[in-house]
Amino acid sequence: MASLTINSGVCPVTRECALASAHPENGDKTRAVLQKGKYVSRLAQSTADIAAAQHLRYLAFGLQDGSGLDSDAFDSSCEHFLIEERVSGTLVCCFRIMHLQGGGEIEKSYSAQYYELSALHSFGGKLVEMGRFCVHPDVKDPDVLRVAWGAMTKYVDENGVDLLFGCSSFPGTDARTYADAFAMLRDNHLAPERWLPRIKAPNVVRYAARLRHKPDMKQALQRMPPLLRTYLMMGGWVSDHAVVDTHMNTLHVFTGVEIGMIPPARKRLLRALS
Repeated sequence: MASLTINSGVCPVTRECALASAHPENGDKTRAVLQKGKYVSRLAQSTADIAAAQHLRYLAFGLQDGSGLDSDAFDSSCEHFLIEERVSGTLVCCFRIMHLQGGGEIEKSYSAQYYELSALHSFGGKLVEMGRFCVHPDVKDPDVLRVAWGAMTKYVDENGVDLLFGCSSFPGTDARTYADAFAMLRDNHLAPERWLPRIKAPNVVRYAARLRHKPDMKQALQRMPPLLRTYLMMGGWVSDHAVVDTHMNTLHVFTGVEIGMIPPARKRLLRALS
């Protein structure tokens, strides 16, 4: 669920392939997710599609190992969403999802590497982990995010998902930069005790227990990652600590959105996008 942006990237899929997947009459209906305006959201169909997403992620996360790809063992267990310009096929946004049938499967998730999630083992509904979200910084058209959220909403509705979760990232590892944002999370958005993730990672910021700071709400919202702001507007909740990820150069918090708890007005807005 990382709210990061990227510097460049063009999907290697040909224009003809992109159009075929965008239009059900020309291709596999299950691959086309959503089309609005000049953008289309589709599921990756090939190793080339996944490599395009991995390249965007590599640039987004500022990795410098020379591979040109951000890849991990979880990619093979996920479905990959691509948001492209419909005509040119230019990749402007991507994210991946892992579908879990219940809380008993949550240890399979990426997030479980960093958080002790036994409290969620008893969660009875379907879960989806969303991650590696990135948007091209040169694309200012708000329709990109609208299409991404519309595609995700459509997927959640069609698959009966009950909990959307993942890691929401703050760029950099200096927690002082985000004192107001963390104080706001502490005061208003901590997970219910029955679902609260516990500490697992060796290096964490225990902001809920140790931060003695009254938030400046304006500063808090300015420092809050845009994707996390969206989750919070949907009634989302977070862990009581942030994980320091030196490899990705981020601080991240576990984030959950219970679909049944999304305010009705927000649900209507999201479904209007899908």
